Amino acid sequence: MQNLIAFLRRFRVFIFFSILQFLCFILYIQFVTYPKSVYLSTASGINGNLRRWEGGLTDHFLLEENNRQLRRENAQLKQRVFSNFYKVNRPVIQVKDTSYEQQFKYIPSRIIQATTNRRNNYFTIDVGDLQGIKKGMGVISPRGVVGTVFKVGKHFSLVRSILSKTNTVEVVLGNDGPIGLLKWDGFNPKTCVVTGVRTDIGVKKNTKIFTLGSSGIFPKGIEIGRIIKKSKQEAQDLWNIEVLFNEDYRTLQTVYVIKSLMLKELQRLQLEIPEEEEEQ
Repeated sequence: MQNLIAFLRRFRVFIFFSILQFLCFILYIQFVTYPKSVYLSTASGINGNLRRWEGGLTDHFLLEENNRQLRRENAQLKQRVFSNFYKVNRPVIQVKDTSYEQQFKYIPSRIIQATTNRRNNYFTIDVGDLQGIKKGMGVISPRGVVGTVFKVGKHFSLVRSILSKTNTVEVVLGNDGPIGLLKWDGFNPKTCVVTGVRTDIGVKKNTKIFTLGSSGIFPKGIEIGRIIKKSKQEAQDLWNIEVLFNEDYRTLQTVYVIKSLMLKELQRLQLEIPEEEEEQ
């Protein structure tokens, strides 16, 4: 305490002078316009910087909480995006095949998963039992045949691809040429082979290949590809015909499931074909 009193006594003149200077400064700013405006603008700038530093420091400590809040909001917004909703009612296109006087319904769908590098390949599409999809229905693309429905779920279906050793399609070479059986050779997803055409029938390169439509699963006249090569099968009078697909199944995204309205009638009649009688 004595030291404080001694300090005040020693510096009393300087302290008194400083107080007077401060009071003069306050009065000067208070009653003179220009210094007052300079002081207020400077004080506002300093106050703004202090506020900004305070806000930055607060945001830094609340960064994790803000991120969690943003993630929750993003999740809520994504749930409202139209592409996240499953469309139950799909448009159906009806086409009349004049060759067979037969009607087909085309149900559009989208591929959500596919394989093309296996011996037996499959596609998963976003239509199922809710859209009337049944096992065995044909599936086509805008540029060819895709396969047949293998299994059906409520919202999705599994399609056995044409790129499979178990899938075959009856085809016709050209508009009115010979009939053959199209099958994938298991190697190149761009090509397949057609067998069953005798060598005494002329086969030309670049001839287009179409579906025959005899099974009723696929309509007649769907173009599948074109002939790029032919060779004779060993020990048989048959052509081995190599066909280049129109469709690139590695990039395929949109397909159509075919519903044949007269398939049951066609299959029932075909089952009533009598077997050949044995020779007596």
